[in-house]
Amino acid sequence: MVGPPQIGASDGVGGGAVTGPIALDAVDRRIIALLHENARIPNIELARAVGVSPSTCLARVRSLRERGVITRYTAEINPLALGFTLQALVSVRIRPGARHLMEQISDELRTQPEVAQLFFLGGSEDFLIHVRVRDSEHVRQFVLKNLSANPAVALTETNLVFEHHTALSAGLRTVL
Repeated sequence: MVGPPQIGASDGVGGGAVTGPIALDAVDRRIIALLHENARIPNIELARAVGVSPSTCLARVRSLRERGVITRYTAEINPLALGFTLQALVSVRIRPGARHLMEQISDELRTQPEVAQLFFLGGSEDFLIHVRVRDSEHVRQFVLKNLSANPAVALTETNLVFEHHTALSAGLRTVL
């Protein structure tokens, strides 16, 4: 079985919301690992790599989508190519009396073009925002406009990212 499921994570590619672990055999796991490395692998190459016929492979991939295991396909973009030379992690704490606004704040933050990732946290901080920006002034303006100006925000802390590496999810590595 795969590690913790993504609850309700569907963008129209996968099936409905996942409510628990989904049974996967070795072929499914290998398909997932190969698609995670390269979502554009042709079906015939994928089938050859996992040792099944192309029609069986296509049916397996379709089943993984319908069961909500595969939730979307995406392209990884180099932020430098688009002029985003700086990345930062901004932690946010919401005022205790403004907790009812957290969903609204989350929805607003997800629409900002600078936001690469948004995490809702348990612990001392409420959100961790991964932003991609042009320079330090851009991150400053992002924080001032989207966070500091919001009366619901109690505290922000910005950390600059010197290096960022994307890897196969650690949980997937151990089960695939």
